[in-house]
Amino acid sequence: MSEPSHSCQSPVPTFYLLLAVLLGVMTGVGGHYIDLSVLNAVASGISQVFIKLLKLVSLPIIFLSIVSTATGMENLETLKSIGGRIFKYTLITTLISATLAFVIFLLFDPVSAYTYAQTPALQAVGSVPISHPSYSEQLIKLIPSNIVEPFLDNNVIGILLIAMGIGLSTLTLDSEKRRGLNQIFSSLYAVVMKVTTTIIRFMPIAIWAFVTMFFQDLANLNQFHSLALYLAAVLTANLVQGFVVLPLFLKLRGGAPLQIAKAMLPALSTAFFSKSSSGSIPVAIRCAEKNAGVDSSVAGFSLPLCTTINMNGCAAFIFITVLFVSMTHGMEFTIAQMFAWILISTIAAVGNAGVPMGCYFMSTAFLVAMDVPLDLMAVILPFYSLIDMLESAINVWSDSCVTVVVDRELKALDAQGVTSTVSASAEADLSIG
Repeated sequence: MSEPSHSCQSPVPTFYLLLAVLLGVMTGVGGHYIDLSVLNAVASGISQVFIKLLKLVSLPIIFLSIVSTATGMENLETLKSIGGRIFKYTLITTLISATLAFVIFLLFDPVSAYTYAQTPALQAVGSVPISHPSYSEQLIKLIPSNIVEPFLDNNVIGILLIAMGIGLSTLTLDSEKRRGLNQIFSSLYAVVMKVTTTIIRFMPIAIWAFVTMFFQDLANLNQFHSLALYLAAVLTANLVQGFVVLPLFLKLRGGAPLQIAKAMLPALSTAFFSKSSSGSIPVAIRCAEKNAGVDSSVAGFSLPLCTTINMNGCAAFIFITVLFVSMTHGMEFTIAQMFAWILISTIAAVGNAGVPMGCYFMSTAFLVAMDVPLDLMAVILPFYSLIDMLESAINVWSDSCVTVVVDRELKALDAQGVTSTVSASAEADLSIG
């Protein structure tokens, strides 16, 4: 399986993001005392353009990240022996993360503190009319009738289904055809990520525009309270997952949480400051092999795969963000529908790209598909840098936990003579170079 080539460096230094927030606060608050109508018009235009650019790249990222990963697998035997365990623990930990987000969302209840008053400026930020079809109609609409339709309709679940179908089907092809497909999809994915990186480089300007509009359109302090509760819910869900759930998972599977955390600390630090779990793969593999004692064949397969499919922090962010933004715009969810969103968030997180703002793009795509205005996503964006840093570290920590557990299980089976041939072939086939 080839190693992703994402850089460990964030496209935008954190200093510029903080400076953009500060300037946005100054122009936003200053607009209440002096005439800054020209700046407000500029901010509105920049916001519209940036939202459109986010929509442009979000769906291709989802599709290509899944297909390029699946086509990079060597064979079904590898998938069964190592991949099966990785998928099992990935689904378990990600499902727990989404369920934890559900509980914390109900406890914090950020929607109750929100008073929505959509002003003309906010209407300019990608707002569209809200429709309220029945839930069964929405579910039926998710099933695509052709390959192109989901991309035209912003049908994220349909795109996930097509991507998973294509990806799994390629595993039945001979190795030459599979490698050819992998080169095509990986190249397309690299192109989209180059475009995304270019868009992100303009993020400080967009953040200035969003913060300026937010303070100009803020009707009362209830929005501050609601946003604070939302941010607290997202951060709490990630912290509980990282400091309670994952160490407990390791402990139950015979691991030593503190020892493994110390071994993986350089990779966790890289993920935190780069805001990219993909960018930390080279460091994570070295830490797993040299510090945690993970077999090179397992580390070389598990960590790149987990970087794409094991997104604990993303599951929590998607669940809380989609429900918060949609409910503040008038949509209602029953408890049963929230349980359905636990599953949707889990599936979406499994298919999410481990790159800066990957969770943000995924959540935006869901809201677009639901016909929910994106004005609150613009408000959330200035704070997403902090969220992304924590989520990236949590994702790599989860990847490390899954990899260590899988390695321990394979070594236990190998000691009994069960998987020796598989491990030998995996070491030959799954070298990361």
